Amino acid sequence: MRVVLLLIAAGLLLVEWGRVAKPAATLAVAPVSTHSDLKPRVDFETQLKPIFQSKCMPCHFSGGKVYDRMPFDNPATIRKLGTKLFTRIKDENERRLIEEFLSQTP
Repeated sequence: MRVVLLLIAAGLLLVEWGRVAKPAATLAVAPVSTHSDLKPRVDFETQLKPIFQSKCMPCHFSGGKVYDRMPFDNPATIRKLGTKLFTRIKDENERRLIEEFLSQTP
């Protein structure tokens, strides 16, 4: 048991003195992803639907003349249309939000 402890101690000393380990400058360190690196998900109901209600109501909402073909209260419709929606959505912040939503996995 003592021999094992002595070998471990000797190995640690050698590493500490740099005789076994590579110099720190040549070691590669992989970046660590933290939760703060992750963007929060864009919520359709609270963030996008109000945009479409202000720009596309009443036609694309319940009772509207094109609601049956293109319901904008349905996230699948928005994903299908993609950036074609930008014909009516001109605000850069709203476009960015829609693009982030489109890039999310459903």
